[in-house]
Amino acid sequence: MSKLSVTDYLILGSLSLFLVGALTPVMQLVAKRFGVIDTPSESHKTHHKPVPYLGGVAIAVGVVTVTYLASLASSFNRSTFLLASSVLVPAIVMGVVGLIDDIRKLSPWPRFIIQSGFGVAISILLVSTNTLGSPFGNYFIDIPITVLWIVGITNSINFFDNVDGGASGAVAISAIFLFVLSWQGEQFLIAALSIVLAGATLGFLVWNRPPARIYMGDAGALFLGILLASLTIRFDPNPIDRIASFAVPILLLAVPILDTSVAVVSRLRRGISPLQGGKDHLSHRLMRSKFTKRQAILILWILSMFFGAVAFVVSLAPLSLERYIVYLALMFWLIAYVIFSKLSDS
Repeated sequence: MSKLSVTDYLILGSLSLFLVGALTPVMQLVAKRFGVIDTPSESHKTHHKPVPYLGGVAIAVGVVTVTYLASLASSFNRSTFLLASSVLVPAIVMGVVGLIDDIRKLSPWPRFIIQSGFGVAISILLVSTNTLGSPFGNYFIDIPITVLWIVGITNSINFFDNVDGGASGAVAISAIFLFVLSWQGEQFLIAALSIVLAGATLGFLVWNRPPARIYMGDAGALFLGILLASLTIRFDPNPIDRIASFAVPILLLAVPILDTSVAVVSRLRRGISPLQGGKDHLSHRLMRSKFTKRQAILILWILSMFFGAVAFVVSLAPLSLERYIVYLALMFWLIAYVIFSKLSDS
């Protein structure tokens, strides 16, 4: 994709925002019509009234439509189409898997196996086409790390979608920072997809903020997860220091990773399957500590902004400081991990 102006990017983000904002209430009506509803029948649910799913369908349709229309309107060619498709097609397929889960309620293991299969396929594609942002340069190291990243981040976003506006807001923040970094680094396809993703999640957030009128469901969480995982691992950070280069994508998604780490370790410690639902996520722990739902979400958004800002600072810092900034961010993340782990997990 050729270089776009700031106005072009603003148009892309705005189109995505308004399209998803307009589609979401339509999908709300469709979900109610066909009974695709999240009823608060399980103990880990935080809502008290039935809330329709299918918000993720609106997000996916918005992202795919705006991306391909933008490709047609700009320097459309076979290479651009294939590049965009290599990111979007796996996300679409995972979104369909999530949609089936929203409607039929799949068990966790089939979803995990499908995610792993896609992780392997995407990893082989990225490594063989040399489109990893920060590769080790060793085929047998790059593929397992890429699989771990894609499967891990996809599940982290799915796990993080546990409270009104939590995942949609955090993904929007990560996407905005990824857009700024990729635009600054002249990685125009990633910048375009990131701003489209940011607009889509902000358009959905209008309807998903507390009290949520619709949920994205697994269709949205899996679509967003694999899309964000693919974009961040393709992104080539500006830092020259190798540790800082690997740290930038992790910083962009530090809060969903923190949420998953706290919940999974807590469940393993209590002898519970990491794949089952529970009220041991960051948002639940904050609400049990007397924060309101809105305050808990705001805290998580602020944390996402903080780590995104650190990623941006690392990209601008002198080489001699890059690694030290990363170490300070890691220390802050570990402190946050300890604090959240000590909050009640049930």
